[in-house]
Amino acid sequence: MAKTDSTGSTWRYRWAHRQNVRRVSTYRGAEAAWRRRDDELRRLRALAADFQGSAAAGAGLALELAADEVVLWALPAAQLVEVRHTTVLPAPDLTVARTGPLRPRRPDGVRVTDAGMAVITSRRLVLLGGRGRRDWAYGRITGLAHDPAAPVTVIQVLDRRRTSGLLLPTDAAPDFRFKLTLAFADAIEQRAAVIAQLDELIAEHAQLKPFRPAVATPGQARLSSFVPGGRRSIAVAAAIALLVPAALIESDPSDPTGGPEVAVAATPAPTASVAPARIGPALALKPPPPKPTRSPRPSPSATQGSRCGAPENPLGYDFCGGTRIRKPAAEVCDWFACVPQFWSGRGYLVQCRDGSVSLAGGRSNACAEHRGVRRTITK
Repeated sequence: MAKTDSTGSTWRYRWAHRQNVRRVSTYRGAEAAWRRRDDELRRLRALAADFQGSAAAGAGLALELAADEVVLWALPAAQLVEVRHTTVLPAPDLTVARTGPLRPRRPDGVRVTDAGMAVITSRRLVLLGGRGRRDWAYGRITGLAHDPAAPVTVIQVLDRRRTSGLLLPTDAAPDFRFKLTLAFADAIEQRAAVIAQLDELIAEHAQLKPFRPAVATPGQARLSSFVPGGRRSIAVAAAIALLVPAALIESDPSDPTGGPEVAVAATPAPTASVAPARIGPALALKPPPPKPTRSPRPSPSATQGSRCGAPENPLGYDFCGGTRIRKPAAEVCDWFACVPQFWSGRGYLVQCRDGSVSLAGGRSNACAEHRGVRRTITK
């Protein structure tokens, strides 16, 4: 029998189950990645503390060792490479850098010239190749760089003009780079600095250990989990529900780009000869609100009634329907409230819903910042 909550529904339990499965899966993946990195750092720390060599390790190699020189590590498969275009490499340092996955490829501008065994000693890096031996003494190295994407290490030394180095198997390259760093640190008596750096990396990594997630309960479920997209979809739907009625209210039933509007002429005001007693209370007209005082203008040539509600003006512009005005008179803004940048419009005269006048009639952006187009001004 399915579990139900106090409302008799089961969707909350399904939601909690999905959440817990997802959280546990994410946690286990993060913990596995963290543990792999922790194991690697601790392995390097142990290797740095116990990295030792011996003269006996060089037995059987075609390599003559100095009196105080020991073999630290040997790799049987390596290739000698030379760089065609020499550049200045950074000086060798003791940084234990974390590299990404290496691809078994040779970078552009690098050519293979020999192959053999790579040997790291306490004093130098040596390649015992089929064409001879190549040495890189630590005391003469001026530049060293590890390719971040390919298993290539290039080295510059004082007594050699061409930059050369080693191309190694992909799986052996990380250990080779770390052991070469340890050998170089021993040569300058700085192995303790490498160990201290590893201790610091281990301590920093310990702070990044992921925490086990909290268990989701059915009571934490929200109705938004029913909707694809969750809260964002609900917010978008609510915004649309609010904007559509507002757009319908603000829209003009007549098409501003269509034919001219047909306006009904206003009823003339009663003359003084009509007795006030004949006008009933229901027909009494409220006086219009006082208009702001304007500078003296010429007397208009048309009455307010014949303009169909347009402001008084000597230009003959009205709202009664007629010819659209695409080239208004220069003094149009003296009689109408023009929008900013009025003369940059490319269309015909229209009145916006806030009462201002625009010269962008017929365009999609007409009166865009003034609540839309209300009607067309004609002559």
